[in-house]
Amino acid sequence: MKVRTIAATLASTAVLSAGLLAPSTATAAEPTGTRSLAAVLTADGNQFDRNSADYDILTEAVLAVLEAKPDSAVSVLADGNVALTAFLPNDFSFKLLAKDLTGKYRWSEKATFQTLVDAVGVDTIEQVLLYHVVPGATIDSATALKSDNASLTTAQGGAVTVDVLSKRFGIVQLRDLDRNDFDPLLVPGKFDINKGNKQIAHGIFLVLRPIDV
Repeated sequence: MKVRTIAATLASTAVLSAGLLAPSTATAAEPTGTRSLAAVLTADGNQFDRNSADYDILTEAVLAVLEAKPDSAVSVLADGNVALTAFLPNDFSFKLLAKDLTGKYRWSEKATFQTLVDAVGVDTIEQVLLYHVVPGATIDSATALKSDNASLTTAQGGAVTVDVLSKRFGIVQLRDLDRNDFDPLLVPGKFDINKGNKQIAHGIFLVLRPIDV
């Protein structure tokens, strides 16, 4: 799908999905901590580096959206009083997305980030970020492993389906709305980021796609 078509489709989806958000069917006992995921993401100094397993590109994407659109729903990531679950693609995942969109692989995180901004724009990045957030539910890994085939309504309005491939080995795939590409996987060792707080996250490999790219 061409980049312009991606942006137009996501813009239409955002309008059609307004007001359709619903709490997830997969819920866990409510924690009381109020540290936000934004605080977690920026705790490492908020700089690009050479570690493709962390979340620098994601962090810069969140900050870029909030700078351009201070009233964006993405700001919920900075409000630790709001319960939510987020799926965090690592830097390598964004490099693969940029290559998929443009045909060129960018080795540096900074170049990858700029490539994505130039290719699809801040509005589309906003919609992609919101598709990684499940509002109203703090879903820890124990709950996720018991939630095979659960449909999670995201802050973008689209749904993500939990596919538990192995409870024993903790292998979970998230089925997105791009039907002809590989679906993201939760990364072992990156479960329950910010556990004990109302906002929890799980690291994933590959970026969730709210449309067929």
